[in-house]
Amino acid sequence: MDIISITDKLSPVVLPIILSVSLLLATLLFFCSRKRQKLQLKANSAESEKKFESIFESTTDAIIVADHQGIILQWNSGAEAIFHYSKDEALGSNLEIIIPKPLLEAHRKGLKRYLDTAVPHVIGTRVELIGRRKDGSEFPIEMSLGTWKTDKCIFFSSIIRDITERKDSEAKINTLVYRDSLTGLANRRLFIDQIQAALDQADGNKQSFSLLYIDLDHFKIVNDTYGHSAGDQLLIKTSERFQSIARKNDTISRLGGDEFILLLPNTDDAEAAAHAQAILELFEEPFRFQQEELFITPSIGISRFPSDGNDVETLIKNADIALYSAKDHGKNNFQFFSEETNQLVSRKSKLAMDLKKGLERGEFSLHYQPQIDLKTEKTVGLEALLRWTHPKWGNVSPAEFIPIAEETGSIIQIGEFVLRQACLQNMAWQKAGLPQFRVAVNISSRQFSQSNLTETVQAALSESGLAPQYLELELTESIIQDSPSAISTMGKLKAMGIHLSIDDFGTGYSSLRYLKLFPIDTLKIDQCFTRNLTTDPKDAALVDTIIQMAHNLQLNVIAEGVESAEQLQFLKQQGCNQAQGYYFNPPLPPEKIKEFYQPAAKSIQ
Repeated sequence: MDIISITDKLSPVVLPIILSVSLLLATLLFFCSRKRQKLQLKANSAESEKKFESIFESTTDAIIVADHQGIILQWNSGAEAIFHYSKDEALGSNLEIIIPKPLLEAHRKGLKRYLDTAVPHVIGTRVELIGRRKDGSEFPIEMSLGTWKTDKCIFFSSIIRDITERKDSEAKINTLVYRDSLTGLANRRLFIDQIQAALDQADGNKQSFSLLYIDLDHFKIVNDTYGHSAGDQLLIKTSERFQSIARKNDTISRLGGDEFILLLPNTDDAEAAAHAQAILELFEEPFRFQQEELFITPSIGISRFPSDGNDVETLIKNADIALYSAKDHGKNNFQFFSEETNQLVSRKSKLAMDLKKGLERGEFSLHYQPQIDLKTEKTVGLEALLRWTHPKWGNVSPAEFIPIAEETGSIIQIGEFVLRQACLQNMAWQKAGLPQFRVAVNISSRQFSQSNLTETVQAALSESGLAPQYLELELTESIIQDSPSAISTMGKLKAMGIHLSIDDFGTGYSSLRYLKLFPIDTLKIDQCFTRNLTTDPKDAALVDTIIQMAHNLQLNVIAEGVESAEQLQFLKQQGCNQAQGYYFNPPLPPEKIKEFYQPAAKSIQ
């Protein structure tokens, strides 16, 4: 029997009752189901809220929620730890309690702009800012800012992290990578970056800038005399002096050793010169170390953008070239780069490379200038003078190539050549029957500082067979005073029977104490005094003083650069022992010396 058949047999009264009961049951089931769903949702919501609360409180980052007026509505334990405000203190307060005062105005303008326009600037991004703690101390923070809107209000959420440690680490890395470890100045790497930035900026706005390349004169003497610790302290004090006159945007760098370089943005020639002059004046005051006053001077080379180069390498190179020019002009001055300077330095560089080759190719020779006894007017000695015939430039002046040889170290090999050749030549003259002259050889500062100098001299004498009394070594005041072992070295040379003299007396750092301590035989009066002694009363007085002092110390005295009968007469009247110069003879090649003195040797026989 189907359902329809059953329904047909039910009475009209029973059927409505059954339908009503069924509908009621269905309704009850529906509401029960909804109730269970609501209870489940509520349980889930409570669980989710509990999880969020756990995360909210356990994170070390600060999580802060504020309304559109900046009133703090939520403040977690991370915020307490970072900003040192308790939750009770923070809730209801304005967000401005954690913003440094200098940043408040920018914060207020930014908030108003967003509320007016709804255009985000920092919302949804991560930014680095400065935060403010309860005690007023400031520290670096990283903040991520979000926002949401309801029917009633706009809310802002901030996740903030204290990045002090990260910033400290970055600063340390920056110091290691970009800073000179001794002075704290910019190192070469940072300086090059700064120049490139200046180039990029100047190229756009057509501004000029200057580079000042600085080298400390005679800095090696400080290290050798007082030790490297004193040298380091001097470099630190020097960097402080540079910083004392630096402008806000200037960059000062230590390239290494005693070399510094300055970048002066937006400067013309006059301003660069004024700054260079100010640096020179900084060094007029002595440095004080170990209760002593140390005087040191700078030499400065200047290059300019855009006239002297359009790239980093060229500008630094040209400033360095200008520095060499400052050194050549006597140090303690500044020079601008010029094309003439560039050509001179280029020639100097080529000569430096050719020096060693020239020695190997036999381009060097010796000429000899007679030294005359002023009482007998006979030759008593010869000074060996080096000559260089360059295959391209012809005769190169010793005044030009000797300083280059000193700088490059080639003077060691050249000096040994001169010493050996002079001894061999003197012995050859003696064998040829010429009078037995003493030959004087100049010793450079580098030679004198060599530990094997006495062995080198002995080897030259042994190779030639020349007796020591026929060799004279000429030393300058400065190289004797710069060498801590000078007295010992000179004592060994004197013990060998070699004659010693101080060359160019009065032009170096003269000290009468050295005349007492050093075992010397002769003082040589520099030609700069001899040249003007008949026209300049002061030079005449100086020459007279040197002669009388030498005699009082029982020293022989010889004047260089005698070119006139009047000069000769003055020297004779003052009792000068010997003289040399063009008045008697110019420097002569060996064959001319032999030719000049050979007849006298034959007549004696």
